[in-house]
Amino acid sequence: MKTLFSFVCFLILATGLFLFPTISTADVKRVHVIPVNKTVENGLLSFLNRSIEDAENDGADLIILDIDTPGGAVDAASEIAKSLTSTPIPTAAFVDKKALSAGAYIALNADQIYMTPGSTMGSAAVIDQQGNATGKKAQSYWLSAMKSAAEQNNRNPKYAEAMANTKMVIPELNLKGNELLTLTPKQAEQVGYSEGTVKNLDNLLSVLGYEDAKLTYAKMSVSEQIARVLTHPLVVPILLSIGALGIVIELFTPSFGIAGSIGVASLLLFFYGHMVAGLAGMEAVVLFIAGIILLLLEIVVPGGILGLLGLGAIILSFFMSTDNNVEMGISLVIAIVVALGGAFVMMKFFKRKLTPFKKMVLNDSLNTESGYVSNQNRYELIGKQGKTTTPLRPSGTVLIDEEYVDVVTEGGYLDKDVLVNIIKVEGSRVVVRKLTEPLKKEDLN
Repeated sequence: MKTLFSFVCFLILATGLFLFPTISTADVKRVHVIPVNKTVENGLLSFLNRSIEDAENDGADLIILDIDTPGGAVDAASEIAKSLTSTPIPTAAFVDKKALSAGAYIALNADQIYMTPGSTMGSAAVIDQQGNATGKKAQSYWLSAMKSAAEQNNRNPKYAEAMANTKMVIPELNLKGNELLTLTPKQAEQVGYSEGTVKNLDNLLSVLGYEDAKLTYAKMSVSEQIARVLTHPLVVPILLSIGALGIVIELFTPSFGIAGSIGVASLLLFFYGHMVAGLAGMEAVVLFIAGIILLLLEIVVPGGILGLLGLGAIILSFFMSTDNNVEMGISLVIAIVVALGGAFVMMKFFKRKLTPFKKMVLNDSLNTESGYVSNQNRYELIGKQGKTTTPLRPSGTVLIDEEYVDVVTEGGYLDKDVLVNIIKVEGSRVVVRKLTEPLKKEDLN
């Protein structure tokens, strides 16, 4: 009986030991911290999407966006906002130092916002790559997006509009117009754009009740870090320009070399970065390669059609690798201008000619000085005598030194078996005259 009792106690104890870790682990809260720093671009979008997916798969209770960014691409920020609002996990924006422009928009799409002392949030005007204000259509879209982001989390939209509209006047914040609203931590709390000011991330976790949570810090892979650089709005036109210039220079050289290698490498980097960022697929790369092949075929089989198809395929492959056609269009225009400038320099200052087209153009001059003759000249016949073997009407045949020679008269008619003199040779044309008396030296040409 004692043995049975001991065995039952052992089973209960063992079961408890196995269940205890499971129960204690299930009670631990999970928080995923995702950094949002540097420029907002498509590489960051790809990283955030992966990090949010990882948080969902891990069953996270909270996602904290650690924000410190000057802003960036509007299209990337818009896609990031969609990812934040579609995830079922609560989100909190932790503004550490600054959340400006697109960064402010990302923060407004979080469920909660907390700021550190000395940090700022706002100044969200939409500008182009040259730093100028965009058109009215883009401005209108951005203002609506900013206000919508504020409204979905029950924040007063007028402050979001003031971040992107210099015409707004807000007396309580001493905003008099002609400037964009940038909130301090105190002002953000005052207008309901911040739930509080915290010293650091640990302080934020304590305020939210996650001080004992299991933290997971999202980290970028090497490929994602490279993609962030390669998809930067300022890097894209540089890559395309280097690629176009390298290929153009290669067209002026007799063999494939350094310039062509650099050009091809730049274009491969462009596609690699956009593929890692999730913007380009293999179909874009295949289309680009097909375009290059068509251009090469145009050199061998000229006509224009293959060249136009190849150029169109290449341009289309670039637009298939982006979600912002305007920026890509500007980048391509810059690249084309750089390429044309390079071609001008090669022809004007280096006196180079397009190497591929040399094979299509006959450059040799077929002249006598170079040793070329179109027929055999019989100048040695001038002054010799012969007998007609056929009537000359005015052409016929003359026997000269046992050689039959095709000749013509000066214009008259001569019978067979008439003695003639050779008076002129013009290429293959041998001119004869009826022999009446010996020829004088001045009659011979």
